[in-house]
Amino acid sequence: MDWNSGKWRSGRGEEAVAEIMVTGDWAPIRKFDPIIAGEPETIYGDLLQVLRQVDLRITNLECPLTDGEGQIWKSGSMLKGLPIHIGGLTSVPFEVVTMANNHVFDYGLEGFRETQQVLAEHGVRSVGSGPTGEEAWKPLIVDVKGVRLGIVNFSEGEDLTAANGGPGVCGWEVEKACDIVRELKPQVDSVLVIGHCGVEYVPFPPPYVEKAFQAMVNAGADLVIGHHPHVPQGVQIYKGVPICYSLGNYVFYQETELIYRKTGYMVQAGLSKNGVAEIELLPYEIQTDRLSPLQGEKRDWFFQSMEQVSTPLAKAGGANEAWNGFLCRYGKKGFKDEVQRLMDRIESEPKKGAAMFRNRVTTMQHQQHWIDALSRMIDSTIDQAPEWSLTLLEQWLTEKR
Repeated sequence: MDWNSGKWRSGRGEEAVAEIMVTGDWAPIRKFDPIIAGEPETIYGDLLQVLRQVDLRITNLECPLTDGEGQIWKSGSMLKGLPIHIGGLTSVPFEVVTMANNHVFDYGLEGFRETQQVLAEHGVRSVGSGPTGEEAWKPLIVDVKGVRLGIVNFSEGEDLTAANGGPGVCGWEVEKACDIVRELKPQVDSVLVIGHCGVEYVPFPPPYVEKAFQAMVNAGADLVIGHHPHVPQGVQIYKGVPICYSLGNYVFYQETELIYRKTGYMVQAGLSKNGVAEIELLPYEIQTDRLSPLQGEKRDWFFQSMEQVSTPLAKAGGANEAWNGFLCRYGKKGFKDEVQRLMDRIESEPKKGAAMFRNRVTTMQHQQHWIDALSRMIDSTIDQAPEWSLTLLEQWLTEKR
């Protein structure tokens, strides 16, 4: 990566013949709700013209679009958009949405079905979920100016929403996703894998995410992109293939002044007949009423930050060292406090508390977090971590704009 420009080229010398744009989490919630319902184009600010210059646009639909009220019991927050919010997608237009995430089933099967119907009625294609396991795991193939692009989308299947024989999202079955990539590779010119996974708000991917994303490259992916952490994470070039671990929030408003939750980046990828020829990171900030591209000193700051969190990923074991920093910061006290909160919630609101605890032991991000933290307590290494990892954690978790 060239961190002065935010660009990468494959080195094969080929020219891109089609351009696609991939973005992070999109949800018409909180302050963005009335804007997207009334004047949807305005939410994109000066990014709208950038989006309209490419040949295909992909975003992660991070909530159902439904009039229903049938909430489920789950561990985290409940997100919901309305059918009227579809204009926020079609006005750009976003032709494809990924739906393997932890919120599309927040209003149950009926809310999911209504969302699929709304998307279909407006010509928006989806990937990563379905009414059956077979349909959920089916990749999407699209033609982009004569280039055949295959898209595979998977997630951690939080709150037991993975499609195991019935309706759901593509869950954390890494080898199955790799098999799909291998089968897809001969049928297309480029394979794009998009994963919704990892630990929220931290600057680095956990080792299990790095391992999974690298496995996608080994299987034949030409570009791997992640979201879910709600903050931007680094870029790794693995075997000549770019891996963008987290794009951060996109059209997703959070009531906070923490700077890394208010910034993110889109990935513009140039496709050729031989794969991905180039990518460019396009950073922006999230304001109260729109997105705004980062320019000048803000843009320089963003790429300096991205270089900081990308550099450790360039060396073997860098993700493990960063993860140890997270475990160290969490520490014995963090584990004890979290377990106590869960017990208190089970006492005050049994169903919610049970859902929260169930998710801790069934979802990879929480499960791996607890296993590794407890193992390091047993080994007496929980307090050991590189200083740089602790510094970057502090920066990502506390710095305000």
